[in-house]
Amino acid sequence: MGYVSAVPPPRTEHADAAETGAPSGRGGRRSVAVALLLGALGATVVLLASGRVWARGVAAVGGGSLPVTADGRAVTGLPAALAIVGLAALVAVFAVRGRSRLLVSALLALSGLGAALAALANADGRSALDAEAARTTADTAAQVAGLTHTAWPYVTAAGGALILLAGLLALRFGRAWPAMGGRYERDGSPRPRKAAVVDPDRPEDLWKALDRGEDPTGPDPTP
Repeated sequence: MGYVSAVPPPRTEHADAAETGAPSGRGGRRSVAVALLLGALGATVVLLASGRVWARGVAAVGGGSLPVTADGRAVTGLPAALAIVGLAALVAVFAVRGRSRLLVSALLALSGLGAALAALANADGRSALDAEAARTTADTAAQVAGLTHTAWPYVTAAGGALILLAGLLALRFGRAWPAMGGRYERDGSPRPRKAAVVDPDRPEDLWKALDRGEDPTGPDPTP
């Protein structure tokens, strides 16, 4: 007749992760890499695309016309500013833990969302072109005609979306990510303390070892 052992089977890393809702070690490292890639790439795209020409037009000057252009920073400086905030938040995610990491992750996601919405809301660029036409022609009433747009506002919005995705990954998986300067190893266990060297010829070292609960007569812990 068979019997059932009372000793529970050993727990695995994947079982613990399934119970706590946290990703396993490999999955956690993968999400870290993806979030870093998305955040850095998105911020780079926003900063570069914001410096490109977003809109073109023609301003009337006397009997002729003058072409004018407006880049993304002339149209709105918000996406570039939020991209810098996103980069700072992406670094700060690994410098904090607990609730602070959750707040920084939310800031990362919001900076990406704000950059994308600001780029889409200002994709027209007409006001920036009118301001450029007034400055170029010295006529405050000057307005542009033949307005055309480029794809760079939408590229900027795509970069903001990448930053948003990095923030969402941090919100979902960030609690299992390592922190800079943490006192724990990758498996979450505390680092072992190195045993103090005891000199058997020094009585004070023997008493200190006894106070720490160590056996001063045991083998030398140093290799």
